Amino acid sequence: MISLTINGLTHEVDVPSEMPLLWVIRDVVGLTGTKFGCGVAQCGCCTVHVGDDAVRSCVTSVGSVAGKSITTIEALGTPEQPHALQQAWVEEEVPQCGYCQSGQLMAISGLLKTNAHPTNDDLAQSITNICRCGTYDRIRKAVARATGGGGQQS
Repeated sequence: MISLTINGLTHEVDVPSEMPLLWVIRDVVGLTGTKFGCGVAQCGCCTVHVGDDAVRSCVTSVGSVAGKSITTIEALGTPEQPHALQQAWVEEEVPQCGYCQSGQLMAISGLLKTNAHPTNDDLAQSITNICRCGTYDRIRKAVARATGGGGQQS
């Protein structure tokens, strides 16, 4: 059994330690907001926080995060009190297909823990998540809105 703390709740899971965290989150624990995209840590759809770090859960073994605090998109905000990024996402009409959005939000919220006012260059260098719909301009606007104007400059 592996003990995981996901969104503040402890889960004892009976899975192989090398199983990707993504599949434990989705298929064992039942939290489906974290998405499978590429399976090789390129697209970022599967981004979650382990401690304060944004990680790609499709290539993170569950055994490597045992005992660490894991946060998924389900705990970023609530419908009643969304995270500032989630509110900005709605106001800037970021999503088109929406598939990458949970990973985008988790990656950027992770960056904001260390850089409260990222520039467009900071976002380009730090956030490598792929949006197939190409909503990068709206994403930058949403980050600027959520951070009080940061992100507009390069």
